[in-house]
Amino acid sequence: MDIAGAAEARVGRYFGLPQAPCLVITPVGNASFSITRLRKPLREADTLTVDLPAQAAYFLMLYLRDVHHCDVGKDGGHAAVRCYEKGSICLVDLTEGASICLHSDLDSLAFHMPRSLFDEVVEASAETKFNGLRCQRGALDPVMGNLGAALLPLLEASDGEPPRALQPMVMAICAHLLHCYGDVPLRCYIGPAGALSVWQERAAKAFMSENFGRDIRVAEIAAAAGLSSGHFSQGFKTATGLTPHQWLIRLRVARAMHMLADRSASLADIAGRCGFTDQSHFTTVFARAVGATPAVWRARSLQ
Repeated sequence: MDIAGAAEARVGRYFGLPQAPCLVITPVGNASFSITRLRKPLREADTLTVDLPAQAAYFLMLYLRDVHHCDVGKDGGHAAVRCYEKGSICLVDLTEGASICLHSDLDSLAFHMPRSLFDEVVEASAETKFNGLRCQRGALDPVMGNLGAALLPLLEASDGEPPRALQPMVMAICAHLLHCYGDVPLRCYIGPAGALSVWQERAAKAFMSENFGRDIRVAEIAAAAGLSSGHFSQGFKTATGLTPHQWLIRLRVARAMHMLADRSASLADIAGRCGFTDQSHFTTVFARAVGATPAVWRARSLQ
């Protein structure tokens, strides 16, 4: 990991929030990517000027509620205050640094992404170059909104160690930004007509693999891929030949088969750990998929 880059990625200190929840990951090579939850309350009539230092990186803010702020020029002059709506983003090139002045409470997700990260993503996708991302100011971005909703629980549950599902979600974010705001038509973002992109599919599967032991709603899986439920379900089936539910059932059965090798684990315990409603549901689904009940399959496999 680039230690200096990882330190720069922790942006909470610039907002007076050095302890803000933050996850840092190196998804491809050496470049780090960070996600920080920023919640900064302001007293009535107060403002807060935030200065982000110059660096070879991009800074993206996804607003989780409406906020009012303005840009601050290098001469100290303030632009007009405007409202940035919930679900909108600001994408800023930090080559020359950036400054804003907050005029209301801030609740957002902040993403710090070195330019070298996009170089690594583009190289991994067999593209030839990356020239830059187009900056955005208050653009509504439903894909980032969905991904942000899926990332929030990871931040809240994390002890600072990035969960396994984070890497493909980060790659889905990078691919989305390159596809929508970059100068490279990223090939790995585009799948068969109507299908998910490579990274959307990986993000969805990683999310299911990490959460197979509980009841998962399709909306949660779709959010991990940055999509609405309807678009996701059709795209997933086009890409994999299975519905999300069918893929999840296959995963649960496969994990159950592995757990059945442990003689000390009861069928009821395995059912619960694999996300089945109860032992009866586990037995029915397992027998339908494997052709034998869990008890019979265990007895045969341990002979």
